[in-house]
Amino acid sequence: MFDFSSRNNNKELQDFITTIAYIAEYKEWDNRTHLERIRRYSYIIGSGAGMSVQDNETISIASQLHDVGKITLPEDLLKKSGQYTESEWILIERHTSEGAAILQNASHPILLTGSTIALTHHERWDGSGYPNNLTGENIPLAGRICALADVFDALTTHRAYKETLESVQALNLIREASGVLFDPKLVRVFEQKFEEINKVRMAYL
Repeated sequence: MFDFSSRNNNKELQDFITTIAYIAEYKEWDNRTHLERIRRYSYIIGSGAGMSVQDNETISIASQLHDVGKITLPEDLLKKSGQYTESEWILIERHTSEGAAILQNASHPILLTGSTIALTHHERWDGSGYPNNLTGENIPLAGRICALADVFDALTTHRAYKETLESVQALNLIREASGVLFDPKLVRVFEQKFEEINKVRMAYL
């Protein structure tokens, strides 16, 4: 994993990744606070799961690149507020593999982790996700962590195509999806860390 002994290098890399991630999603919405929340949620979940500080920082920083593949999608599709057609869903789902392809030849571990997250953050514990219908622990841990963080953020923030839920409502939905959509162990961590996670949500609305 990345050597975090140089905090200046770490800060420069984090700023670069945040900028790239922001540009990738800019056509859809102003996502700057979304990216910060995803990074912080992922770090909290990772710390509760017993990861090392370095691995946790790698995953949390890389999590901001989860939707980098959206840079390849048409703007009108990203801003559509109605239901997607079947052919539009096929395009939307491609942002996972496209994002992974953008990053997969990088040499830096954080960018390589970003490639893994981009590819797998829409996979689901029961195999109902995409693009590869992975199940359980066949889904990389980084993807499982980001999936949980991303869904919570989507449920609790305003989007043109859906209602916004209160954080407790979102927590209840995540509980119900434990072992179906999400890793049960990570859902337990999420419950244990919920107060800390909700403080981040309130700070970065």
